[in-house]
Amino acid sequence: MATQTRVIPGAQGAEIFRDPRRTRKPRKTGLTQVLDKGLSIAEAEGMLEVAEGYVDIVKFGWATSVVVENFEAKLEMFRRHGIDVCCGGSLFELAVHRKRLKEYVAFLTDHGFKFVEVSDGTIQIPLTEKLRYIERMAKHFTVFSEVGRKDRTQVVAPRRWVDQIKSEFSAGAWKVIVEGRESGTVGIYYSSGEIKAGLIDEIQMQIDTARIVFEAPRKPQQVWFIKHFGPNVNLGNIPPEEVISVETIRQGLRADTLLFNHDGHPSPPTAQRRTGRARTRGRR
Repeated sequence: MATQTRVIPGAQGAEIFRDPRRTRKPRKTGLTQVLDKGLSIAEAEGMLEVAEGYVDIVKFGWATSVVVENFEAKLEMFRRHGIDVCCGGSLFELAVHRKRLKEYVAFLTDHGFKFVEVSDGTIQIPLTEKLRYIERMAKHFTVFSEVGRKDRTQVVAPRRWVDQIKSEFSAGAWKVIVEGRESGTVGIYYSSGEIKAGLIDEIQMQIDTARIVFEAPRKPQQVWFIKHFGPNVNLGNIPPEEVISVETIRQGLRADTLLFNHDGHPSPPTAQRRTGRARTRGRR
């Protein structure tokens, strides 16, 4: 009797409908950075049960890593699954503000962190000083630096965004995160959540966006960036429960991007980019 090949449920369909342009782990582009605001072990395990292949980095939001009681166990669990982890930039800012950076570096080293986030979204750090921090941290870790203020009343011109991003790459940042917060209402967004398309265009014209992580906690924002840059745009501050949703948007497996990804057009024409959901044409 002939031996039958065992077919894993869903495997054939996954390859038939998979976008061949989508990068696979370990990725350098197309990163999905998940925001952990205090997940339990069970919640984190549940996320990885269905989405392990699509989670690249888990960021412990703001300073939750020094408050949650399952921190050590969660570190071990993520590493067992091959998931990189990073503390939020607020912990770095707190260390700078309290003049405890040396102790913070020791904390990260003792816990085996490979990544660190250097930000100045809340406290005021002169750019020259921030660049020195990036250079210093890059000697020990892979650096995510973050550009943009958390206070929506502080408006920064697009040219200054670009200049600062370039400076932080030169100082040693691996990726630069552009601020959006978990709310998606500051930095690269208006308070309504609409995208500052003019700012994004300015960044795109002068910087390799494969090196940028766009914080995009809301679905319309995720759709806009994936339509604008294609399936391998780096996205941050993704809620754990939205990882699968984001991946289907990336691969054109949801109505929002199905035609963009499956008819050979990874992004809409330029004229369309500046209209639609963002509704920001001519606004800078």
